[in-house]
Amino acid sequence: MPIDTHTKILATIGPSSATKEQLEKLIDAGADAFRINFSHGTHAEHKARIKIIRDLEKEKGRFISILADLQGPKLRVGNFEKDKVLLKEGQEFVLDMDSKPGDETRVCLPHKEIFAALRVGDELLLNDGYIVLTVKSCNKKQAITKVKVGGYLSSHKGVNLPNTELKISAITDKDKEDLKFALKMGVDWICLSFVQKVEDVLQAKKLIGGKAWVISKLEKPSAIDQLDDIIQASDAIMVARGDLGVECPIQVVPVLQKRIVTACRKYARPVIVATQMLESMINNPTPTRAEVSDVATAVYDGADTVMLSAETAAGKYPIESVKMMHKIVTQVEKDDLFYNLMQTSRTRPCDSSEADSITFAASELSCILKNVQAIVSYTTSGRTTFLTARERPYLPILALTPDVAVARRLVLVWGVRSFINKQSFKNFNVVEDVAVQVVKTNKYAKSGDHIIITAGFPLNVKGRTNMLHTVYIP
Repeated sequence: MPIDTHTKILATIGPSSATKEQLEKLIDAGADAFRINFSHGTHAEHKARIKIIRDLEKEKGRFISILADLQGPKLRVGNFEKDKVLLKEGQEFVLDMDSKPGDETRVCLPHKEIFAALRVGDELLLNDGYIVLTVKSCNKKQAITKVKVGGYLSSHKGVNLPNTELKISAITDKDKEDLKFALKMGVDWICLSFVQKVEDVLQAKKLIGGKAWVISKLEKPSAIDQLDDIIQASDAIMVARGDLGVECPIQVVPVLQKRIVTACRKYARPVIVATQMLESMINNPTPTRAEVSDVATAVYDGADTVMLSAETAAGKYPIESVKMMHKIVTQVEKDDLFYNLMQTSRTRPCDSSEADSITFAASELSCILKNVQAIVSYTTSGRTTFLTARERPYLPILALTPDVAVARRLVLVWGVRSFINKQSFKNFNVVEDVAVQVVKTNKYAKSGDHIIITAGFPLNVKGRTNMLHTVYIP
């Protein structure tokens, strides 16, 4: 079927959406890709879900992308003797390495890296930022703090350090085991949590060895300080607004979202806007007006993909959540202002390569040529398609690649539909014939229409996009 929307929808799998029946309904409702959260579930459960998705991929005759989201380091306090304690504003509270159960005066914090990094005056945010502690004194085994914002605290609640870079790897031993499993299962993307610096991304890519593409989750303020370097080292970016909103002043998050989306487009990297988009639909069949506006804003910003988390993983209305997100995306993309914004926000390519120039020119041509219906992007690595999508053309982008893995990965990219072509080209007439066959068979164009082709010459040479061609379909 022809492309439905340019902006893609990523749904998280969980107890509410793990069956074949539910996953099929999510696809039919508008989900393009699925996220498997390795913070929950067993390998056996994940394996079964991946198999269902691959089976549905064959049945539906379309590529579906699978994202494995690694848990990353989880910084949490230890146990309390009672179910929970009340911390009062102004009181002293101690964090230490003693494993015995805590009380109103102290609790174990079993992370030596935190104590090594803490300085007097630093703030620690507990329980998603609802409790704030200020460090009065500290050493390598304990920190004496003053409660700045009090509240109830129970066992194993999370700890965030917004202004402190920790000497800790983004990939834990658990992540390494999960990574081996995910790669064995043939997932398309690895989502890396707790990214603080570009070296975290490079470490992950070394471990992955090209077997999947890497999405860096931006949830730490320190990552924003190295934003351009992290984007360029990554294959895609996720704006993890939930954690980012805990570690940064909450009013800064919308500003950072726009900044990250803009930077990703500059460097031709897909960007996912994630978490708390339709959160009220976890328990309600309809979202709030503010949530609808939030999703619409991400689409107007030019995000490649918008993501649902607990809404589809554990919520009461997973199908309705995807349908609602699809309705919002569709409505925005019908608005003339949307494409005006996509075009006015275009910038000249940051590189002067042949591929950058060709894809920029293809988008320009699509605005002038009459009856043009699609841009056909011949790609081996997927890079040319990234560059084409960066320009946000009005037309669908059809990626023709010989690699099934690349075809699946490109599902997350704005405006792209992937097709497999393993034919070896002996002359350019065959390039034209294959492109025309694909667009006509899949009803993207008909006789009397034009299409635009980007490709490389010499033919069948990787990494050489240097050709822009228009074809009239007789």
